[in-house]
Amino acid sequence: MELSVNSQALAYLASAILFIFALKGLTHPATARRGNMYGMLGMAIAIGATLMGAEVQSYGFIIAGVLAGAVIGGILAARIQMTAMPQLVAALHSFVGMAAVLVAIGTFLNKAAANALNPVLMGELSAGIIIGAITFTGSVIAFGKLQGLISGQPVKFAGQHALNAAIALATLALGVHFALTGSGWSLTLMTLLAFVLGVTLIIPIGGADMPVIISMLNSYSGWAAAATGFTLGNNLLIIVGALVGFSGAILSFIMCKAMNRSIFNVVFGGFGSGDGGGGDSAGAQAAAKGVKSASVEDAVYWMEDANKVIIVPGYGMAVSQAQHSVKELMELLNARGVEVKFAIHPVAGRMPGHMNVLLAEADIPYDAVQEMDEINPEFATADVCLVVGANDVVNPAAKTDKSSPIYGMPILEAGKARQVYFLKRSMRPGYSGVDNLLFYQDNTSLVFGDAKDTIEGMCTALKGGGH
Repeated sequence: MELSVNSQALAYLASAILFIFALKGLTHPATARRGNMYGMLGMAIAIGATLMGAEVQSYGFIIAGVLAGAVIGGILAARIQMTAMPQLVAALHSFVGMAAVLVAIGTFLNKAAANALNPVLMGELSAGIIIGAITFTGSVIAFGKLQGLISGQPVKFAGQHALNAAIALATLALGVHFALTGSGWSLTLMTLLAFVLGVTLIIPIGGADMPVIISMLNSYSGWAAAATGFTLGNNLLIIVGALVGFSGAILSFIMCKAMNRSIFNVVFGGFGSGDGGGGDSAGAQAAAKGVKSASVEDAVYWMEDANKVIIVPGYGMAVSQAQHSVKELMELLNARGVEVKFAIHPVAGRMPGHMNVLLAEADIPYDAVQEMDEINPEFATADVCLVVGANDVVNPAAKTDKSSPIYGMPILEAGKARQVYFLKRSMRPGYSGVDNLLFYQDNTSLVFGDAKDTIEGMCTALKGGGH
């Protein structure tokens, strides 16, 4: 069955509407599942309408590609751990970027053979290649940082911003030259420089800013898809790419605001970011004061007699897969009349919404989960704050230490609770490499060990009557 042009256009319109509903649904955990269903339905309609279009002449390679992709995707979905989700997202962004580059180059070769090139088309090809190449190598670098293959520390050198500017201007100049002349050498150089620019833009971004980078690369992948839509003359791909591009850019802006970072720092590879001051930091001064450690029983003693407990989840909770144990702890405390709430920082974990997804996976009620602006005023009224594997998002250095790379970032005010218990494997700092000043406050104690084992020990103690 072959769809007419009008029928295909109507199907694409329905898909676009469903994608908009999907984005709307994904704005809140309570509606996220419905949003995903809208998105999947929209994509199914889009694929079906495309396959039944007159432009498809053969299904052999399409079927082979779909089967290969389904097998790879199925294996990844079955094996991937939630702790590895950020780097998986970065890897998927790189696929979109490379796809845009390959489609543009393939289109150029086909049109050149048919003598059907024109400046408008070649301008579209230039845009697709530049955005796609930057997305590809930028995402590969982000993947390497998240996976630990590359240091999470910012890589900076003298003249870095001038080099980025020079590469960007040269890339754009080559893109214009290619659009006007169709020159193969300018296409080659433009592509290579765009690949290099993706590396130089992302390599100076430190681990603390990686959630923003993931969001921004998501935006780049959307623009790459939109450019591919122009190249292929596919209106739906243009619409979907624009939706992803704008939504990713808006999310990046929101996250930059939450971290007190300039959006230009992200777009231009750390442009305008300081290198930090010299001398002894507040962290080094605080380290001399020592750290108090506590046992599971100590923490249970405080929590079972508390009126309010606030739990701050972080990447350490994801690593130990402690979310289900945390849910059991919440239920046991609730049974004793203790109010339990969860405090979520916008950049907790290593990608946007990382902690929300983990808590939703454990069926923790949405009304018990509050964002930073909502929960911060409540820390002063909490008897206990239990920090489960979080670090940078509760670090007072962001407010007091001007030499710290996280200085100026809004934090969860965990230190204002009467008693703070920090679940940690060791004294190692967070992903940004910054010493946590909260460790040294008088009302803070560290409970060392695997977060899941520690939480399970707390649950056992509560079931047995605690102290």
